[in-house]
Amino acid sequence: MDEPLLLQHRDERGVIALTLNRPQALNALSEAMLAALGVAFDALAKDDSLRAVVLGASGRAFCAGHDLKEMRAQPALEYYERLFAQCSAVMLAIQRLPVPVIARVHGLATAAGCQLVASCDLAVAAEGARFATPGVNIGLFCSTPMVALSRAVPRKQAMEMLLTGEPITAERAQAIGLVNQVVPAGQLEQAAWVLARKIAGKSPLIVKIGKEAFYRQAEMDVAGAYAYASQVMTENMLARDAAEGIDAFIEKREPHWQGR
Repeated sequence: MDEPLLLQHRDERGVIALTLNRPQALNALSEAMLAALGVAFDALAKDDSLRAVVLGASGRAFCAGHDLKEMRAQPALEYYERLFAQCSAVMLAIQRLPVPVIARVHGLATAAGCQLVASCDLAVAAEGARFATPGVNIGLFCSTPMVALSRAVPRKQAMEMLLTGEPITAERAQAIGLVNQVVPAGQLEQAAWVLARKIAGKSPLIVKIGKEAFYRQAEMDVAGAYAYASQVMTENMLARDAAEGIDAFIEKREPHWQGR
């Protein structure tokens, strides 16, 4: 029996590992893989016990992007429209999930695979990992990966990656803000889980409020962002977890989160 395209493992702290499991195809985002991710994120969005997600991959690469053979086998307008809408929905589901999603990256993360990394809230990469948006080299500009990439890194760095198609190292990816940490390959899984569990120890309500506010204010002008963020802070201050956290800080003790 074939293994599932997406593996799941949960720890006792509410952290779930999702693992792309199509190693023979470098975890390319086939229709079936995108569907599996969509179903998983829809289910996780309803899981009140969830605290963080670690998104990794099996085999020798994180993700090589879309499945080009599958795409070329169905050269029709309706198919391409459906495929790119499906992919965009998965990327938006990551952003809308009420808990942080941490990419655990090794090997290659190219095209839509690089988009997947850029769409995650945080990313940890192994030394030796490479990132690229190489569509320009094969006559297919990475337009949808550009959306996530241009929001994750400075504009000129994104344009260089998109226009040259050249891969960048994990260290370069960290320098421009595409990933948060670069660690030896043997420490990659541990580093991702340490980060996830650190976040899992915070109030789930406050993390949810903060993640939603981060992405909403980023699309506003400065004045609008301050007005919105001020309202978020006001409502946050009225939450029971805010009172508990502040009291715990004043009393020099650990807080006991209630998630409300």
